[in-house]
Amino acid sequence: MEIKLFDSELKIMDVLWREGDTTAKHISDVLKEEVGWNMNTTYTLIKRCIKKGAIERSEPNFMCHALIPKEKVQEAETNELINKVYDGSVDKLFAALLGRKKLSGEQIEKLKQLVDDME
Repeated sequence: MEIKLFDSELKIMDVLWREGDTTAKHISDVLKEEVGWNMNTTYTLIKRCIKKGAIERSEPNFMCHALIPKEKVQEAETNELINKVYDGSVDKLFAALLGRKKLSGEQIEKLKQLVDDME
């Protein structure tokens, strides 16, 4: 089952992925610092993530645990981007990415290695 998270919910998840299991209060403190959200906003978004099955809550102290790994969300978001913007074509995505920026020799070698590893 795919869980669709909005950008605001991904900010909550990102704190959990970076810091591991932590309290809702700590997530709120971090996001107040990083994006200026108040506690009510953060708690509402945490509860939304819980309802969607992305976060598990336990007591004491409203402890939060990420139920989905970052890699799974990155993969789903990447697939959605490829399908929505590049007609499902990975090579169109690569062409767009490579056409936008001059790559260093080192970056080109890394990409060649990635392609070699996939073959």
